[in-house]
Amino acid sequence: MAVITHVDIRMVDLKPKTVRTDAIQSFVSQETPIVRITDADGVVGTGYSYTIGTGGSSVVALLRDHLAPQLIGRDANDIEAIWRDLLFSSHATSVGAITSLSLAAIDTALWDLQSRKTGIALYQLAGGAKGKIPLYTTEGGWLQLEQSHLVDDAVAMKAKGFGGAKIKVGKPRGAEDVARLQAVREAVGTDFEIMTDANQGFDLSEAIRRARLFEPIDIAWFEEPLPADNVLAHQRLVASTSLPVAVGESMYSIGQFREYLALNACSIVQVDVARIGGITPWLKVAHLAESFDVAVCPHFLMELHVSLCCAVPNSRWLEYIPQLDSLTHRGLDIIDGHAVPSNQPGLGIDWDWDAIEAQQMFTPITISK
Repeated sequence: MAVITHVDIRMVDLKPKTVRTDAIQSFVSQETPIVRITDADGVVGTGYSYTIGTGGSSVVALLRDHLAPQLIGRDANDIEAIWRDLLFSSHATSVGAITSLSLAAIDTALWDLQSRKTGIALYQLAGGAKGKIPLYTTEGGWLQLEQSHLVDDAVAMKAKGFGGAKIKVGKPRGAEDVARLQAVREAVGTDFEIMTDANQGFDLSEAIRRARLFEPIDIAWFEEPLPADNVLAHQRLVASTSLPVAVGESMYSIGQFREYLALNACSIVQVDVARIGGITPWLKVAHLAESFDVAVCPHFLMELHVSLCCAVPNSRWLEYIPQLDSLTHRGLDIIDGHAVPSNQPGLGIDWDWDAIEAQQMFTPITISK
């Protein structure tokens, strides 16, 4: 047995290097709860999740007051049982962001711990489907950026070997979005993908209209065109356009993905390991999508998603948004525009604990017997 003896909880607040504005919000902060689980052999697993500026203290409170104490004395190898027990014990707050983000910090720590104890790299432990995943960039496509910046960034990333760039859409007039997308297309040619992301900014009629405007540009996908809780509207949109419709970053349960897939209401799933509740449910969603012949292109958290993308066969793209640079000794391994997963045991993240201690928002909380 790998009996859990200690759980440490801390949080840092990261400031994005780039101003990030989309159709509904500005992203100015990333609260990052970090959980460290120690077993009786002294092996430590580290997990984390994130917010985009609010709710981090609520995640910490749920971890401290309710979830982490239940881990003490459990066998860390029982990852599935622990995840289910914690979910059931918090069912009055499920399904929702606070519970999922809390579960994710624990679940990723348990996978990190198991990977370290077995000596097997995470991408192999979770499936071992491939050794690399192509990258597309988002950092140069935010809504507030001028058209010339979008073009220059896409051209630069293509020169680095990246396969695509995401451009935020949601300008007041459809013609403005089209002009920005068309300028990028003319600059990069047809051998470079252009993804679009509306961040849930449209209603159904406007989403159908914008999709029609975007079709001649041959975009790779139309992401979060509508509020995530309106599956029937997505179903109608999918039926009305030739564009792939991508959803998932704002979905917090396996059941939501099942409903979208069963109703043919999406073309790509962008399951986020933090928002779905950890690696355990992430893999379930990925395999569920595979059974529908639907690709997985996860949202954010590239440092962790690189291993998960390489664990499953139906992953297509990894989103490039550097975020953990100030907390790690080294960044993502990139070769010819592809991300390569770490072959070392653990999540593949080389944490800089001195930097974490310097940036943490409170004295670490320790839960033990």
